[in-house]
Amino acid sequence: MVRVIPDHPQEEHMTLPTDRDVSPFTPPSAITRLRETRPVSPLTFPDGHEGWLVTGYEAVRTLMADTRFSSRLDLDVVHVPYEIPGMPVATEPSPPMPGVFIAMDPPDHGRLRKRLTAAFTVKRMKSLEEHIARIVDRQLDHLATLAPPVDLVAEFALPVPSLVICALLGVPYEDRESFQANSAQFLVREQPLEDKMAALGALTGYLAQLVTRKRAEPSDDILSDLAAHEDLSVEELTGAAFLLLLAGHETTANMLALGTFALLEHPDQLAALRTDPDLMPGAVEELLRYLSIADIFYRYATEDIDLCGETIPRGSTVVVSLLAANHDPLRFDNAGELDVHRNARGHLSFGHGIHQCLGQQLARLEMRAGFDALFRRFPTLAMAVPANEVRLRTDMNIYGVHELPVTWS
Repeated sequence: MVRVIPDHPQEEHMTLPTDRDVSPFTPPSAITRLRETRPVSPLTFPDGHEGWLVTGYEAVRTLMADTRFSSRLDLDVVHVPYEIPGMPVATEPSPPMPGVFIAMDPPDHGRLRKRLTAAFTVKRMKSLEEHIARIVDRQLDHLATLAPPVDLVAEFALPVPSLVICALLGVPYEDRESFQANSAQFLVREQPLEDKMAALGALTGYLAQLVTRKRAEPSDDILSDLAAHEDLSVEELTGAAFLLLLAGHETTANMLALGTFALLEHPDQLAALRTDPDLMPGAVEELLRYLSIADIFYRYATEDIDLCGETIPRGSTVVVSLLAANHDPLRFDNAGELDVHRNARGHLSFGHGIHQCLGQQLARLEMRAGFDALFRRFPTLAMAVPANEVRLRTDMNIYGVHELPVTWS
């Protein structure tokens, strides 16, 4: 766990909490207090590294736009702000996984990202709207055949983005159980290192075979488009496929489930959406801001850098909390409240700067279609268990719920 180094003698050492002690949807109260008093704070990591935690909106936005804060894992020994059982003490930098461009800096980052930019244009995403709507409707048809209570994660929130990303990438949907299980295992935070690496090995081994097949026998999908570039190695194609597959279903699945949970727990906001469906696009932006399921990111200072009055020394690992930034009252009025009427433009849930999420338009389309159809088809949808019995993914790198038991009449 991370300890915040006190700036003043009266301040106490504290750990960076993962438990949501105020509500399942808002930052831990200790993080909120820290953002109010020192939004750029020194940290001591479990291995003794002295790094930084950034929680304020302006500080996070400034940092993510500054390329002096590197995304590369191989600049120094990797430091993580939580214990990983079985993790040996690192003594040298780790080589980055080829093709995973979110962990790269220019020019390598741009060389890979530009190959995908055309595939994720707003125009192409808009052309997918009808296809996504059909997937959502078919999954809700299936849901309607089940006797409640049911787990909305297993029966709706996870299948919808999995079907979409499989079709887009050209991944056989019949392989979904294997890649879903391995990706979920890979995202567990505090687990034995050998378990994480086994899941990663299974995923990358499967994808290496897939991209090799795509290069030999291309079809109409993004992985085939990527494989057509002879300057990309199989290792780079595998890494890019791993990133797209992982991000393409885990993030949206958790937004659909946690967003449904949040709306059911805020019946006034859900009623407003039902009264005026035109609110849905803005409501999706507000849910993205409010929930910030991809919360923790890392940057590495390549030189001494001033950030909002604090000097980040060269070589420091910087932990960035998008959840804390998106709940900063200096940027959003009543930031701790869910308000579907809010203009949440400027939220940081898709990141900021050169690493801003490539698939954000696809995610928006899936959420708009998913929430709209779910609450229209199931107007009496309700929680089947008390909110405090829902298992939260505080143990995972992408936040959400493990299951969401729901019912209807």
